[in-house]
Amino acid sequence: MSEGEQRRPGVEVCLNGTLAELLARMCVDLGTDDATGVISRALGLMDLAMRCKQKGQRVCVVDGEGNATAVTF
Repeated sequence: MSEGEQRRPGVEVCLNGTLAELLARMCVDLGTDDATGVISRALGLMDLAMRCKQKGQRVCVVDGEGNATAVTF
C-alpha cells in the first residue's frame, strides 16, 4: 500500500446458488475472473441510479435502435 492510501475493511458476502450463477455468468460475459470487480461495477450502477432518482432524474439504457428503458429498483 502506498503512502496516503487508506485501508478499507473487507466485507464477507454469502451468495445463494442463483446469485453465484449470475455472478459467474457475468464474469464469463465480461471476460474476467475478478468477481469483486464485477460486483463493484454493479453496485456503482445501482448507486448512480439511486442518486439520480433522489434528484428526480433517470438513468436509461438505450438499445441499438434508439429505444430507451429506464433503470428502476
